[in-house]
Amino acid sequence: MREWARAAAAPTTVTAVVNVGDDLWLSGLRVCPDLDSVMYALAGVNDAERGWGRAGERERVAGELAAYGTGWPWFTLGDLDLGTHIARTGWLHEGLPLSEATRRLAARWDLGVELLPASDDPVETHVVTDAGELHFEEWWTRHRGTVPARRFVQHGVELARPGPGVLAAIAETDLVLLAPSNPVVSIGTILGIDGIREAVRATAAPVVGVSPIIGGAVVRGMADACLEAIGVETSARAVGAWYGARSSAGLLDGWLVGEEDAEAVPALEAAGLRAASVPLWMRDPSTTARMVEAAVALARRD
Repeated sequence: MREWARAAAAPTTVTAVVNVGDDLWLSGLRVCPDLDSVMYALAGVNDAERGWGRAGERERVAGELAAYGTGWPWFTLGDLDLGTHIARTGWLHEGLPLSEATRRLAARWDLGVELLPASDDPVETHVVTDAGELHFEEWWTRHRGTVPARRFVQHGVELARPGPGVLAAIAETDLVLLAPSNPVVSIGTILGIDGIREAVRATAAPVVGVSPIIGGAVVRGMADACLEAIGVETSARAVGAWYGARSSAGLLDGWLVGEEDAEAVPALEAAGLRAASVPLWMRDPSTTARMVEAAVALARRD
């Protein structure tokens, strides 16, 4: 994540519009998993092995909460991470919007990127299953996506408005990059907020997406289970077609796929997308930098 931002940022400015659909209240604290994960990764303090939270964590407070019978025992928060949630919650209770609380949190670190919540309004993604409705974090963290999802519901999205600076960032940028995040519950939730999908379609900048599916495998998380719930095949070609070409009322001008999916390029091109295949697994800084360069080159291609 940090290498991606650095490669894309020099010598330009990068703005990251971040999903708020995973946000939740837990033990009286407002937890924003995606905003925090992006912030920690860009700051270089994330727990790369666990995939979330801060490196070098202890969970003494989580143990105390469990002893009191509160919180979610399968969703423990580290002591350092709790500092972030306490600070955010305090500012929210003072009346500050999420965007300002995020700006204050991010100001501590040298991120090289401006973080913008997709909305200041609460939008929480829930999963509808045969046994009832679950918050997305419960479905993902507790059940690891094994409970079949029938559909996804973003509560509050119909009232949400784009956060400050979001629409301007999309309209005024030189390039929009859709990161290889979950297309249904991350990118999809952002696009579901009134005005954001329309802004992406209307921007004068090229719009390039990076496939979250490489050789039929998800980059991370349970994107395959999410895609199955909406009837989309877990493949780079199918997800690119699902986003669609802007020339055909879709969202994308270009779609970058992994070298494992090179055979999908002709079909994607035939569907009106500029397409290219390059190594996408972000295993080291040089591979990540080359991926960003390939996305920029695809955006500039006639």
